[in-house]
Formats: sequence, structure tokens, C-alpha cells
Amino acid sequence: MNFSIIESLVFKVNTAKGSGTCFFLNEQQIFVTNFHVVNGCHAVSVENNKQERLMAEVILADPGADLALLKVSTPIVAPDLLFNTEPLFNTQKVSVAGYPYGMPYCITQGIISSVNQVLSSQNFIQIDAAINPGNSGGPVLDEQGKLIGIVASKFTEADNMGFAIPVARLEELIGVLKITNHQSYAIKCNSCDTVIVNRSHYCPSCGAGLEESWFDEYELSFVGRFCEDALAKAGINPVLMRAGHEYWVGHSGSAELRIFISGNYIYATSPLNKMPKQNTEAILSYLLSNPLKQYQLGLSDNMIYISYRFPLGGIHNEKLYETMLNDLAGLATKADEMDDYLQQTFGCEKAVYAKNVVIG
Repeated sequence: MNFSIIESLVFKVNTAKGSGTCFFLNEQQIFVTNFHVVNGCHAVSVENNKQERLMAEVILADPGADLALLKVSTPIVAPDLLFNTEPLFNTQKVSVAGYPYGMPYCITQGIISSVNQVLSSQNFIQIDAAINPGNSGGPVLDEQGKLIGIVASKFTEADNMGFAIPVARLEELIGVLKITNHQSYAIKCNSCDTVIVNRSHYCPSCGAGLEESWFDEYELSFVGRFCEDALAKAGINPVLMRAGHEYWVGHSGSAELRIFISGNYIYATSPLNKMPKQNTEAILSYLLSNPLKQYQLGLSDNMIYISYRFPLGGIHNEKLYETMLNDLAGLATKADEMDDYLQQTFGCEKAVYAKNVVIG
């Protein structure tokens, strides 16, 4: 298996509800993931192992198979991921690639425990390779790097029991996409394969039952809209920053920016630089001088942070709203300035979270 090729095809999916894994099919120019990863989020971002993100739209979902197809507007040139067309067998070696717990890309190995395990009236491939939250939607590959399935789930109370959707179900969904050439959000009927665009509790062609929630789209709270307005004001696409419920993580220039809600406060923070190992007097004096007015510079575990905190109630005050919006937007710009300034002025190495920083 050429692991470098596989790594270039496997991306993280970031949504307003959490994260998962997806992989790219060059011929169709689509990404594949689980429906449960993007359920309720029609617009998401996909992120490669270089922390580069692209906007993606869910164009076709198959809740019955727990699959979804995503499309990006920018053409991608990538190697082809081949599908395994040979019969599988128990004890066959497999690999699982993805982003468990939203962590950086990794790959685990194991064997097929059962080529045909039936759960909830669906056929799955049971494997013993390590699967964790965040692996959902990732590829399961044979020893030649060919796709045999898509990670679906694991038993939370059991070790070494993971399940993958057979690649044949994906081929069926791709076939429906080829026929319909659908390019906006739609649901595939699990019974007759009709593509359904409008919200309904039954298929208009065969009458099979549908969950109306499959058509729902996640709605931000007032606080969420405020935070995303601030990001937009800073020139950052907020969808590209979504990393969970009322949680945003991404880069403003090279600096990583995090926004989250805790207790009765909105917090924004950015890990900027490491403290130098010697000659620390100058940098400590600078940090203690409180040079940034509304923002706070601080130290934690030898890491220099810039932070901003304000009470949730403030955004409901008309007089404070615009000030807080500008301050939150301004932190993104200031963080990108500060990691360069601290490096150039005091020799502080940029944080490992910074974009394009080589670790090692």
C-alpha cells in the first residue's frame, strides 16, 4: 500500500456539530463520508493533513446506508482510489485511515472478523482495527490500498469490534448520482432510489417512510450568530472555522484561533509562541506590561497565549454589542500579528498549532 497516496485522499470533515472523516474520489470529484457525520449540516468544511480547508456542500445523502456525498467548488487533482472487486475473507488484513477524536491523520491496522455481519437489517464488514469517534466516514482498505468499505461505527462497550459499510453500497449511491447529476442537497430513498429534494415524510415515488429531520439544517443560536458575525467581520469564512457545537477552531494567518462558550462567558484565545529557553527577562517584562489593552497576554505550560473574554449578557446590550463584535473580530487579526512579532523580537518559536510549522 502507498500510504502517502492514501494520506492525500483522506480529509477531516468539520461541522457545526463535530467532526469526522471523509475521503476523495478523483473520478467523480466528490468526497464520501457517513450521513450521521453531516446530518443537519448541509454546508461543511473538509480539511487535509496540512490544515488547509475547503468549503463543501452535501449534495446527496443516503440515510439508509449511512452515506453522504460532498462536493467542493474548486477542482481537485488527486490520485484515483481504486475499489476492491474481489471477494473478501475472514482474517484478511485491513487498514483504517482517518482523524480519530479530531486529532491529526493516522492509520490503524487489523483484520476482517466477519465479512457479513448483520446489524439492524443491514450488512456490515466487521473488523478489529482500532476505531474511535472521528473515524466515522473514513476508508477501510485492503493490503493493496483498495477500498473495501467505509467506517460506520463501533460498539462503545466492546474492544476490537468495528463495522464498515461494504463498498457496494457506495457504488450504488454513485450510480444514482451519475443518473441524476444532482448538485444540491437531496435524500435518496432507501427503497426505490428516488432522489428527493423537498421536505417530506414519505417518498413521492414509492411511499416509503422518510424522517423529516433528514431535511433539517442546523440553526445557530443567537450567541453562535454573534461569533460567526465576528469571524466574518475579520474576513474569515465562519463555516470553515466550525468544529462542534458553539465551538470554532481555525487559523487567522499562521495563528490558530479558538472561540468557545464556557459558563456565562464567550472566550477567544490563540496559542501564539513558546517561551524561549534562555534570556526570558525581556519577554516576561513585555507580557507583564499589558501592552494590548482589551486583550490579555498570558502564559500556560510554557506557551504564550493571547485571549479575550466577555460575558454572554453583553451581546444583548445594544451599547456593548458593536464594541464586543469589533474586539472579537480584532483578536483574529492581532493573533496573526503577534506570533510573528514575538518570534522576531524575542526569539519565541511559534506554537506547534501554528499553520505551516514543521514539528520535529
